[in-house]
Amino acid sequence: MKNLKLSGCGTALITPFRNGQVDYDTYVKLLDRQIKAGIHFLVPLGTTGETPCLEAEERSRILALTMEHCAGRPVVAGCGTNSLTQTLNGIRQLGKIGPDAYLIVVPYYNKPTQAGLYEYFKAVADSTDKGIVLYNVPGRTGANLKAETTLRLAEIPNIIAVKEASGNYSQISEIIRNAPEGFSVLSGNDEETLSLMATGADGIISVASNIDPADMVRLAEALMHDDIAVARTLHHKLFPLFRNCFVESNPIPVKAAMASMGLIENSLRLPLCPASDDTYALLERTVKALMSDN
Repeated sequence: MKNLKLSGCGTALITPFRNGQVDYDTYVKLLDRQIKAGIHFLVPLGTTGETPCLEAEERSRILALTMEHCAGRPVVAGCGTNSLTQTLNGIRQLGKIGPDAYLIVVPYYNKPTQAGLYEYFKAVADSTDKGIVLYNVPGRTGANLKAETTLRLAEIPNIIAVKEASGNYSQISEIIRNAPEGFSVLSGNDEETLSLMATGADGIISVASNIDPADMVRLAEALMHDDIAVARTLHHKLFPLFRNCFVESNPIPVKAAMASMGLIENSLRLPLCPASDDTYALLERTVKALMSDN
């Protein structure tokens, strides 16, 4: 029996900065915006949150604010590194704040074997009684968590889900088809929400929902209720946003879009930098077109 079932739309939250520092006041406003839109769960401290460039104290405060303002939604805290020791230290640190689960990315740069990935994630799961969400994003990590390894890990009671951002439909479909009861398969790519949920995935951890949480919630709920006609309409409405959120490295475009909406300052931490003028203009047009359809 899994200790938590994740479904619907969860937002991979950005971290707003102002004058080089985390803008906590704006972060709370963004959380409240997510809750008002009906978001199903929250995912702070992931890739979209620029977590590799956050200090330990900043990560703790961001998670504490998320827990304070989550309004009962599950909170999945990003905590993965490419070092088992550092990942376990992070779990101990964030565990004091009490997230519902941890998002653990495939270790990057090391390029482990499937045997190494299994032992790594097993050791992480053994270190806590909270849920573990596997995060497969080979475009960033340089290593792919294969379906057979994911399914083997899914048998561990507190490994509750996988965020699949491989873009490999065959691989993800194999996981959906053979996943044990209670194990959630979550799309890690917004543009694949329709295709994956229509064939049995449980939800999406979304970047685009930072910008348009209400429509992403509607898309996920339509798919959860097998309303393909509504889901198809929303998918086509949102598709330009899905595509344009990745014309530069995430979260550069999403922050450009949110800055054009007046939600945040367009500030990132090096080695990431603000969007080019062309990208900013593209996201500004994308947002205006999207809002004109509402």
